[in-house]
Amino acid sequence: MRARFVLRTRILCGFFVLVALLFVVRLYFVQIVHGSEYRERASAHYVKPDPDTASRGSIYFTTKDGELVSAAVMQTGWRIAIKPDQISDAATVYEQLNAFTPIDRERFFASAAKKGDPYEEIAFRVPDDAAKKIRPLKVPGLLLVQDQWRFYPARELAAQAIGFVGYQGDKRVGVYGLEKSWQDTLIQKQDGMSINPFAEIFTNLQAAVSSDPTGHQGSIITSIEPSVERTLEETLDGVMRSYSPKISGGIVMDPRTGEIIAMAGRPAYDPNTYNTVASPAVFRNALVESTFEMGSIMKPLTMAAGIDKGAVTPSTTYRDTGCIEKSGKRVCNSDKKAHGVVSMQIVLNQSLNTGASFVVDKMGHSVFGEYVQSLELGKKTGIDLPSEAVGQIGPIINGYDIDYASASFGQGISVSPIAMTRALSALANGGVLPNPHVVKAIKFPNGITRSIDPGKGPQVLSASSTDAVTTMLVESYDTALIGGKLKQEHYSIAAKTGTAQIAIPGGGGYYTDRILHSFFGYFPARDPKFIIFLFALEPKGQEFSSATLSQPFSNLTKYLINYYALPPDR
Repeated sequence: MRARFVLRTRILCGFFVLVALLFVVRLYFVQIVHGSEYRERASAHYVKPDPDTASRGSIYFTTKDGELVSAAVMQTGWRIAIKPDQISDAATVYEQLNAFTPIDRERFFASAAKKGDPYEEIAFRVPDDAAKKIRPLKVPGLLLVQDQWRFYPARELAAQAIGFVGYQGDKRVGVYGLEKSWQDTLIQKQDGMSINPFAEIFTNLQAAVSSDPTGHQGSIITSIEPSVERTLEETLDGVMRSYSPKISGGIVMDPRTGEIIAMAGRPAYDPNTYNTVASPAVFRNALVESTFEMGSIMKPLTMAAGIDKGAVTPSTTYRDTGCIEKSGKRVCNSDKKAHGVVSMQIVLNQSLNTGASFVVDKMGHSVFGEYVQSLELGKKTGIDLPSEAVGQIGPIINGYDIDYASASFGQGISVSPIAMTRALSALANGGVLPNPHVVKAIKFPNGITRSIDPGKGPQVLSASSTDAVTTMLVESYDTALIGGKLKQEHYSIAAKTGTAQIAIPGGGGYYTDRILHSFFGYFPARDPKFIIFLFALEPKGQEFSSATLSQPFSNLTKYLINYYALPPDR
């Protein structure tokens, strides 16, 4: 019995020894005899996306009906690489490849000439159908490497809000727009590495290592409505053609929630080809990243503060002399004319600078300064876009009389368009500062979608004061703006124009031939669904924004009313 057990043990041990010997022999042939062959196969078959091409969540637009439309996605395909030492007939190989996918001739032949270089990439973003045609050629020294890249199906649409993925050092990251500000949510986290043990046997460790696929955070869903965005951009294109400003921009926002429905700037670019843009200045979102002296669109806020404080009412009058003196300097109306005894309603109708200064004098300079600060014109709004600029309102903090007078009609203080739109939204929603935001939800890989609550902003004006100013702005739009030609019979619209001088850098006064045009409005005035902000920097051929931006604004209001089927409010 014992002898039989010993025999079985010896047979079993012999079997394991034999298997081990076979494994060693196999390993010898794989690593030594056919090592170069297997390494070549490994490079072709086991190459994984490196961190530079890590998976990334998508970005979506949202239609008015709740449908998601892709704004930024990952596409998969191939890179083509060559081993120059193995390319014996470069001209033939070039012709073979170029028949199926465009190959840069100069790059190819320069790469093929680098004898001794083990690896040269010659083509990128090669689609699957082209790769399937190239693979059967079995060209010696040719490698197809799995690849993925960022693609923007809508091209220029909302490009300055979406941004793009580019290089930061040797890593690819979001460098502008939502791609940058939501980088941590969109990117697949490189928290660990996984190793394929079978691949490790047949090739080197580098080819066996792949990214941990469990770190992907999610996709982001924006409130940008693609049809509204396109209409806004077409409207801005018209402004650029007609008046040739340096830049122009616009925002369509829900004044109640702060949701950005459209945001666009001109000139624009296609993020798919960002590397062909002549100047990186086009990547910047001036609506968020720049500040401007906004001009007379500040007057409704000045008026609301005066009414809120009890310093004036819509029927309060003063004697307009055309010009006044503050701190030894003259402050005049844009038309340089005296209008006699006029009410606060006429101040808005005629956009009288002396009237805005009168309101500030009545409430007190320090009180006006407190209102400007409470409207947070000197702070960031916290919008979920990168590089937000901070408004410059220093002149109204312990300033001179001239500083307060100038600020009352939007000169001497500079504000970002998004901060101005936010403050003006308080007129539309009963006195609350909404929190502007572009992203409304995160969509996780497991199918769960989590909405983002931006929270409610502070109450900065009383509802009664904003109601009074709304009534005044509707009256101004219906009767005074371009002689009342833009009035819509069944829809009340509250709006105001703005024309501002542009300051000379370094405190040297103002240019006499450079201006900024601005325009804002909200509607339906008594229950606003939209607020629109437009601006044009240094437009040509027209002095006042009533001539450049009134009609574009009116066209946008009509489009939104029809597109959203808004019911009449009067």
